[in-house]
Amino acid sequence: MRIAVKITLLLLLIVSCRRIEDIDPSHFSCSLNFADSSLANPGNSKYQALLEEMTGNGVVGVEMAVYKNNSGMWLGASGKASLHDGVDMKPCNKTRVGSTIKMFTAAIVFKLQEEGKLDLDDRIADHLGGETIDRIRNADKATIRQLLHHSSGIYNYIQNLKFQTASLNDLVREWHAEDLLKYAYNQQPYFGPSEDVFYSNTNYILLGLLIEKIEGKPLYQVFDEGIIEPLGLAGTQFAGKDPVPDDIVRGYIDLYSNLNVIESTYYSGWDYYCADGGLISNAYDMNEFFRALMGGQIISSSSLGEMLTWERPSEQDPEFYEIEYGLGIFRMNTSKGVCYFHSGDAIGYYANMIYFPDDGTTIVYAVNSNYGKIDQYVSTKSAIDKIISTVRE
Repeated sequence: MRIAVKITLLLLLIVSCRRIEDIDPSHFSCSLNFADSSLANPGNSKYQALLEEMTGNGVVGVEMAVYKNNSGMWLGASGKASLHDGVDMKPCNKTRVGSTIKMFTAAIVFKLQEEGKLDLDDRIADHLGGETIDRIRNADKATIRQLLHHSSGIYNYIQNLKFQTASLNDLVREWHAEDLLKYAYNQQPYFGPSEDVFYSNTNYILLGLLIEKIEGKPLYQVFDEGIIEPLGLAGTQFAGKDPVPDDIVRGYIDLYSNLNVIESTYYSGWDYYCADGGLISNAYDMNEFFRALMGGQIISSSSLGEMLTWERPSEQDPEFYEIEYGLGIFRMNTSKGVCYFHSGDAIGYYANMIYFPDDGTTIVYAVNSNYGKIDQYVSTKSAIDKIISTVRE
């Protein structure tokens, strides 16, 4: 889920700029391992028109995957994967999908419980120790379930102004878990464990460390073996395996809110190696993952029932839908019905995964531009409502 941390991207962005690279267009070539019938899909015209409207309004590039039980999968894209190289966006292109990884992380943790390697009601301190536990308040008593549910009360490192300043001063720095967790040290918790729910990326960094500790493998290998390879998600990878692959679409930000975007492909170094945001994928793969998860192909029906245990936060964002927290997933009541979802962003990228349990309709879209005037077309309540209404009408 996207966090409303309002960071002013000062001229430090310009200081940190890398030279724009000439990328061989062949790097952006991609294909799917099935016969795509999107052109024959009954929603093809209106779905494609929606994407064209988004890019017409200034979104650099967008890809989308819509699945309905009565019409199958539709894939589409609009805009550019790289402005500098003039390469069109394709629905199979790899892009950063930010916090949507939290749903993958939660699924891995549930699989570990099913294998008897942990219990969700274990304290995280039963598995991890040292400075990480000693200096992060609530970490000594919070359970794995509370971390998954964002009910631990543990401080979100991203909200620390010192982190924001350090990140802005060196936007191409690559951060690791221990670097980021230091910004949660000795910070006041939001509440006691299970007293409320409040989104904190720190929870999922700790879960990533837990997974590595239990499995004795790097996160990318656990994700590969547990989810990516079994589901055949050929366009998906954990960023720590290759932080900026040659075939990832370029990212852009509307720094001055005038739609004159600046390339930001290398500005998400805090999002590469941790389980709170380090995922690279495409709209098709994320759609496949979400449907497999809801269909019981990744975790058991019992685990899925636990994941879909909802709690309403005491505070809601007045500019967004009212939401409820599950374990690595959220629920919201839209104008077109109740859906489950998880969104995510990085500097220059945004993605959203939406699933309607009443009929299995699944909508996934990803863009390679954000901030400024662009956000109103991709991540606001009105933008999401328009996308949902177009698909569900």
